[in-house]
This record gives sequence, structure tokens and C-alpha cells, in this order.
Amino acid sequence: MFLRMASRPLMARVKETTGIVGLEVVPNAREVLIGLYNKTLKEIQTVPEDEGYRKAVESFTRHRLNVCQEEHDWEAIEKRLGCGQVEELIEEAKDELKLIGKMIEWDPWGVPDDYECEVIENDAPVPKHVPLHRPGPLPEEFYKTLEAITSGTLQDVISLSKKDATVLPKV
Repeated sequence: MFLRMASRPLMARVKETTGIVGLEVVPNAREVLIGLYNKTLKEIQTVPEDEGYRKAVESFTRHRLNVCQEEHDWEAIEKRLGCGQVEELIEEAKDELKLIGKMIEWDPWGVPDDYECEVIENDAPVPKHVPLHRPGPLPEEFYKTLEAITSGTLQDVISLSKKDATVLPKV
């Protein structure tokens, strides 16, 4: 009994459930994530270097990989990344790998510079099967800020908004 109590702090905490229906616990989640992140970094190399998609994927994947390599406990990984459970991160990484394949297939960066896209602006009625989304009016503050930016008095608007801001009581 004493041995069991003394060794308990040395043992890693075992996750029994994710609490998410259909998402099973992955006992070796850290190793799975490291493998998926390495594979993602390898796959993304086929996307042109100057593309924003590649830069974004490389950036967050490297960050997540570094955290997984530095931390050995699933709880620490979840806490440092703050992006959900390790099992959710595994699903995200798998989805990203699928998306990389689709992006390579679709080749959205392969549009020639001289390509012209026809823009049609007319008042034709929207077909009934197409949902019509009309955004609500923007707040008054947006228009004040826009006017300040265009007139060069942005600093005045910033100081005004600081004066208008209500101070919330500390809880």
C-alpha cells in the first residue's frame, strides 16, 4: 500500500474519456501528434514557398510540434496549446493533411498573372433556392473610425473612444 501511494506521483495520469461522443482516448497521443506534425511539415513543402497558406500551416504546425516535443504529458500539451484535447488535435492534424492534398490538387496559386475574371454586377433577382444574407447596420463607432482614418485624425478618435469606454468593476 505504501509503495502504491509513494509511486503515484511518478505515474502519469491516465485519461479515461474525452467526454466527446465518438472521440476515443488515444493513449500515445503525443507520439501520434509528433508523427502527424512531421508529416504535415513534409507535405506542405510541395506548396509554393511564398503562399500564405503554406506560411500559416508551417507556422502553427512548427509551434505545436515544438510543444509536443518539449512536453511529455498530455495535460501539459493541452494546457500550453490551448486548442482542445490532444485527441481533437489529432483529428485537426489529419484534416490538415487531407486539405494539403486537396490544395495541391486544386492549385489555387497557379492562376496566371494575365488571367481576367469577369465580374457581373446587375440587379437580377436572387433565385429562391439561394439564401439571401443581408448584414445588419454597422455600429456608429465604425463610421467614426473610418472617417478618422480617411481624414487623418485617427489619434483623436482613439482618445475619444478611451474617454467613452466604461470601466467594468473588478470581480
